[in-house]
Amino acid sequence: MKELLDNRKYYLSEFSLFDGERHITFNIVNIDTVREEITVAVTNEGKLSVCSFPLYADSLDCLYFEYGVMCDRIAVDDFEHIGEGRNYGIR
Repeated sequence: MKELLDNRKYYLSEFSLFDGERHITFNIVNIDTVREEITVAVTNEGKLSVCSFPLYADSLDCLYFEYGVMCDRIAVDDFEHIGEGRNYGIR
């Protein structure tokens, strides 16, 4: 597993997952490579939860965690920094 990860690079980065019925949004709060754990804020059906999940590394050393009944793999590198390529109407 990647020994040192710059948490500032990933802090509050966002990923959206469509589970077949609704969109679920994840924002990274913390990545702890020592404890091999990721903490994310999960927004699902208007409810916000802060959850920790085991952090795994695949054969290419890419970090991911599993979410939901179907154990969807969510890769840390798939998250994008909030504001990248988006226009939130701030002028």
